[in-house]
Amino acid sequence: MGGLFIEELSLSHFRSHKAARLELDGRPVAIWGPNGAGKTNILEAVSLLSPGRGLRRASPDEIARKPEGLGWKIRADLHSLHQLHEVETWAEPGASRSVKIDGKPAPQVALGRIARVVWLIPAMDRLWIEGAEGRRRFLDRMVMSFEPRHAEAVLAYEKAMRERNRLLKDMVRDAHWYGALEAQMAEHGAAIMAHRISTLTRLAEAQDGAETAFPAAELSLKASDDMELPVGQEDLLAAFREGRPRDLAAGRTLIGPHRADLGAIYTAKGVPADQCSTGEQKALLISLILANGRALAEDFGAAPIFLLDEVAAHLDASRRAALYDEICALGAQAFMTGTGPELFAELGTRAMQIEVREDAGLSLIDERIPG
Repeated sequence: MGGLFIEELSLSHFRSHKAARLELDGRPVAIWGPNGAGKTNILEAVSLLSPGRGLRRASPDEIARKPEGLGWKIRADLHSLHQLHEVETWAEPGASRSVKIDGKPAPQVALGRIARVVWLIPAMDRLWIEGAEGRRRFLDRMVMSFEPRHAEAVLAYEKAMRERNRLLKDMVRDAHWYGALEAQMAEHGAAIMAHRISTLTRLAEAQDGAETAFPAAELSLKASDDMELPVGQEDLLAAFREGRPRDLAAGRTLIGPHRADLGAIYTAKGVPADQCSTGEQKALLISLILANGRALAEDFGAAPIFLLDEVAAHLDASRRAALYDEICALGAQAFMTGTGPELFAELGTRAMQIEVREDAGLSLIDERIPG
């Protein structure tokens, strides 16, 4: 069976779930129950089947069930393009998280080669009106869904930049100390920018001509201030060299990919995203997540696994139906949370239904959601 979906998911001492096991069949998964019952924790577990710190950006120790503090473990049987993989990720107390794929230790980036996971959570609702860091992180998550190696480039760039910043804070003026670090930053920074620009191109193509109830967004990459944003390796290297006096005065690197920002314009209205209504901003986010999914379905060969936390709560019935129709048309496994089953009525028998109770128990509803 092709596509990308989780067939079985097991959690051990993960957040509120002491032990939980779900058997799934590739359909979307509607997860409902009261606030605080642990719905989002299930989505967070799935997000950790991809590289990084997951949708809450939590440290391994923050994830472990309290008060036991025994560490935690996630296990999944993952279908990926006609292959079945056993994925395990866990952390012992005080340790970083580990990964095994098919019984063999693997780096986190290897998860990105077999799975694509994208998410939309309530914390993103203010994405367009808050700082550039959140938008940059949002963009880089989409970039990693297309190019898993992007994470390695970002880590290498940030490591070299931290060392350069240390020199700047210590007021080191000898150019020889900076040469190798700036060369590394230019090399990895050029890769970061190329990946980001390629992703924006793919998202634009995925939005162009798509039949969707959600508004298209015109995306751009810009500097988070009024400074020029270098892109190529030589331009970056020159910018780092020429910027040393200014950077010395500031005690940090003031130019480069870490200063990039994601710009968005509501295409039909020609209005910047930060000037749109709250509902329009949410619709733009959903539109981008769906465009990400359409592009991945073409590039990767299967739609990504979607994690949509409380996404239905702020949509009317017609918009909910449109969202569910697009997810099902993509053949995607989407994990969606809400406070009650009525939020998923438009899915009919196209979804599985799971009730999460306040005692942290899970109940797989045998009868499918009535249409």
